[in-house]
Amino acid sequence: MEKVTMDKLTNFCKQYGFIFQGSEIYGGLANTWDYGPLGTELKNNIKKAWWKKFVEEQINVYGLDSAILMNPDVWVASGHVASFSDPLIDCKHCKARHRADKLVEEFTNGKETGDGWSNEKLEEFIKQNNITCPKCGKSDFTPIRKFNLLFETKMGVTEDNKNKIYLRGETAQGIFVNFSNVQRSMRAKIPFGIGQIGKAFRNEITPGNFIFRQREFEQMELEFFLNPSEEEKWFDYWRKYCMDFLKSLGLKEENLRYRDHKKEELVFYSNATTDIEYNYSHGWGELWGIADRTDYDLGTHIKHSNADLTYLDPMTNEKYIPYVVEPSVGVDRLFLALITDAYKEETLKDGSTREVMSLHPFLAPYKIAVLPLVKKHHSQKALETYHTLSKELMCTYDETGNIGKRYRRQDVAGTPYCITIDDETLNHNTVTIRDRDTMEQITLNLDEVANYVKEKMKF
Repeated sequence: MEKVTMDKLTNFCKQYGFIFQGSEIYGGLANTWDYGPLGTELKNNIKKAWWKKFVEEQINVYGLDSAILMNPDVWVASGHVASFSDPLIDCKHCKARHRADKLVEEFTNGKETGDGWSNEKLEEFIKQNNITCPKCGKSDFTPIRKFNLLFETKMGVTEDNKNKIYLRGETAQGIFVNFSNVQRSMRAKIPFGIGQIGKAFRNEITPGNFIFRQREFEQMELEFFLNPSEEEKWFDYWRKYCMDFLKSLGLKEENLRYRDHKKEELVFYSNATTDIEYNYSHGWGELWGIADRTDYDLGTHIKHSNADLTYLDPMTNEKYIPYVVEPSVGVDRLFLALITDAYKEETLKDGSTREVMSLHPFLAPYKIAVLPLVKKHHSQKALETYHTLSKELMCTYDETGNIGKRYRRQDVAGTPYCITIDDETLNHNTVTIRDRDTMEQITLNLDEVANYVKEKMKF
């Protein structure tokens, strides 16, 4: 099957309650999206899966939930106020505005990204290769200007007594400023990590491709603090761990690849960076970034705050600023990869077609659907069954239409299992359970259903 187009995926998500246009009844707000009933469940399950594997199952990783609003000096120290910007370039002919680095990336089909290039190098590459404006086809651009991505807001009681602060551009800084708090309170020993899931905000000039690039998005971020002598070991560990995690969620191996940053692409404080890219509907794009950030972040906060963020090794009495390896993934981009990978249109033996969202059972919005075969005779037992199972699993209940139509509704919702309540249930306490992907049915005792589904949810 050909990969689903972005337009079709967008329409599918709206039709079946995964994602809606933000503020739609007021004409919307560009590139803002609201997660619907099924999308909210899927998104929460993605976060649960990440938290399970990156925090709960790691003996040396601790959770954090830091504030979105922070002292503005945090963003001065981190460099975001001075240099967190996109290289903007305008077409003189049609006035369309573009990111210069993205023009380079699209022209070279991703072989060059423009990451880390100076304005001069970007302008020279665009000129030498006669790169044209995607909107009008002309090659006549203004010089590059920098556009800061931080959202500004004001905090204060009265209009004349408000201070400028920022919505956080990333969740990482909340982790760095709490390094000593976590280390001390948890009596943590290097190496250890701090994980966080939360919203971040960037005033992107060219958001788009549905939820791939947004101004408001959610990150799942881990900062792993280590002895500088072990940076290569832990970088390699997390690089592989992240890829293995994606595969365990069911993403197809052929749609995933590593892209190691070239030396000239690296930011000045990084010794290594690898992106895990996914082959989206619009082509290959960054899904997950794994970066060796050295001691830059803690070092710059030491310099600006005068706080002691060093670590004293209790075994060697060595005092040093820890290095950090950062695996950071966007919830929304992972959501998009998963639904792109899971969506299928199948032609059945009778010539009919069905749409299926083949999500891993752990991720599926509903784990099981309870369906009475005949409403008049079986709905009471079906409702009892729903209320019993819903104490252990996320369930849904459907008694409208024939059983075939109800199966199809669950297929598009990604529900991996449906149980049918019929006369055999009333007489013998057994149900038929249908598998979403194979459409095969087996008979189980009703008391076995919850454990059967839970076993299938493991990853």
